[in-house]
Amino acid sequence: MMTGVIAIVRDESSASGRNRVKNIMKLWLCLAGFGLLLSTGTAANAAEPAKKFRVLMVTQSKEFTHGPVKREKEELAPSEVAITQLGQQTGLFTVHCTQNAADLTKENLQNYDMVMFYTQAAAPLPIKDEDAQYFVGEWLKQKGHSFVGFHSATDTYRNTDPSGAWYREMIGGTFNGHPWNAGETVTVTVHDTKHPGTRGFEPEFQIKDEIYQYSNWYPERVRVLMSLNMAKCQTKKPYHVPVSWVKTWGDGRIYYTNLGHNTSTWTDKRFLTAIEGGIRWAAGLEEADATPNPEVSAAENEKAKATGAQ
Repeated sequence: MMTGVIAIVRDESSASGRNRVKNIMKLWLCLAGFGLLLSTGTAANAAEPAKKFRVLMVTQSKEFTHGPVKREKEELAPSEVAITQLGQQTGLFTVHCTQNAADLTKENLQNYDMVMFYTQAAAPLPIKDEDAQYFVGEWLKQKGHSFVGFHSATDTYRNTDPSGAWYREMIGGTFNGHPWNAGETVTVTVHDTKHPGTRGFEPEFQIKDEIYQYSNWYPERVRVLMSLNMAKCQTKKPYHVPVSWVKTWGDGRIYYTNLGHNTSTWTDKRFLTAIEGGIRWAAGLEEADATPNPEVSAAENEKAKATGAQ
């Protein structure tokens, strides 16, 4: 495993290169400990795939490149390292990381079982219309196929251009500002403690990360897994702010988490445990309820209003 990590770093001779090695080693050590946790309990009874499933991870950015997807000297970015090592530690999947969304083609999708986006682009990504329509109209609806989105995956196709309607409908919500910035510690409530995608988090927890509020948000179409506890957040708004959700798409599955803006989040064992569970669910290795729960959003709206936020 050590050689796999070192191979990711092409040049460690400079000061910046040595710092990069230290950061990746920190991530590797975290994931190594995370792998030990998995082997001793968190998902020991979950189904294992007959063979590793294949993941295409897209991390292209246009207007803003987040730290976790920023590459240096063509090295993998921190989130790419985390997902690559997660696949190795769990033995569940292999991953190909690309920063060119044009790789999402009908032909190339035949090589994968899961697509992950940590993308950012208000304007369209370089995906051809026919490939986009195949992705959501056929590929993603097949059993065993899935989509996993991290943080700014919802800051992708956020405009009202009709050419991005396919994505906005699929993802479940789009970025509409982040009053809770990267330096603010927020309190999060887990609404579905039984779902694998919340595994690792306490029913209520705090985390320092950037949190989005959403437009194109339809609670009746998703199952909210966790959201801000507005009464316990420093910045308060009079409406519900989801943090993670799931939904089905034909026979396919979609898992999204807003967390992951800060690079430090990608070394948080709670987060790594949760996304490993979300990936297991999305891949069909674990079952959990994906029934939309709009009542949660309605109740959280009332709670948020009761804080007196304006």
